[in-house]
Amino acid sequence: MTTKAARRQPPAEGQTDRAAKGQVVQSLTRALTLMTILGRSERAMSLSELAEEADLSPSTAHRLLTTLQQERYVRFDQATRGWSIGVQAYMTGTNFVKTRNLLELARPRLRRLMEESCELVNLAVEDNGEALFLARIGGPRVVNPPAPMGDRAHLHCTAVGKVMLSGMPEGQVQTIVTQRGMRQFTRTTLSSLPALHADLSLTRSRGYAIDQEERVAGVCCVAAPIFDENARIIGALSVSGSNRRIADTRVVALGEMARRTAAAVTMELGGRLPV
Repeated sequence: MTTKAARRQPPAEGQTDRAAKGQVVQSLTRALTLMTILGRSERAMSLSELAEEADLSPSTAHRLLTTLQQERYVRFDQATRGWSIGVQAYMTGTNFVKTRNLLELARPRLRRLMEESCELVNLAVEDNGEALFLARIGGPRVVNPPAPMGDRAHLHCTAVGKVMLSGMPEGQVQTIVTQRGMRQFTRTTLSSLPALHADLSLTRSRGYAIDQEERVAGVCCVAAPIFDENARIIGALSVSGSNRRIADTRVVALGEMARRTAAAVTMELGGRLPV
């Protein structure tokens, strides 16, 4: 027979962690369900309507809604006592559309650049202080297959990353470096903030960034920025290959190729090049 003392014993540490994770996932799922319901509704909805459609108790629904409201994913109208989708949900969706359009519009240009350079061509955006690769297209000289879409890299040691850092205020660069660090991948990786700022200044003046074996030994890369309608950098495309093929004498030519291609993608996106 199980004693009362045994029944009162706390769960093992692993069981507690699993239970906590399960609760977090359940809460997130419920919150996303509420957002989905509001997103497809053509009018504001009352708490009771939302709770019923989401199969939640009114108290649970209200707790989740108020949390989403604090982050502006939903909003509450005091006059009508109704809930509707918030501005942050719209902004998140808009960013997805921009990313999707960027990839669709850039892909033909990337392929043309790959054929012109005979090297690996990449498309990346900045995401949470990292470079997120949306596409990689390999040329005839590429021995290893391109990394899968969704690969990530530090900003300070990649050409695409330095392009995106070059469009940020110094304070934002400092924040990213503080959060992500400046890991030394190779002997040529930039390892100090002054050295990085000097490199970013060169990037802005010439219109493209250079990665001289800074992330992978033996691999060089040249990248150029893609701009939005406000002349802000929203992404970067690059050409990368063996340091034997991308020697100093070829860097300028590849940089101009990348810059011209990036400018063409900017125009097709409705973007604006900086003066």
